[in-house]
Amino acid sequence: MNMQNLMREAQKMQAELMKTQKELENTEYVGNSSLVEVKINGKKEIVSLKINAENDIEKDDIELLEDMILTAINEAMKKADNDKSKKLNKYGNGIAGLM
Repeated sequence: MNMQNLMREAQKMQAELMKTQKELENTEYVGNSSLVEVKINGKKEIVSLKINAENDIEKDDIELLEDMILTAINEAMKKADNDKSKKLNKYGNGIAGLM
């Protein structure tokens, strides 16, 4: 393979990588716990937070609610990380660590 072909392949791979990265950034991931739903995007920014409070939340339940919010956020972040790893692994293990 000559240098020009190698450069074309590298540019093609870089374009595909950028496209995949953009898709990941625009993907939304949802984390749930029993009272809370959190939606984040691929940049790990919280897009929405919903509290399903069909019953009034007592003051004593605030600590439980805080734990549920953390659980939902962490679940959504884990989904984003797993999806990113899966999609970027095809470009090589080293690249996933750079993103």
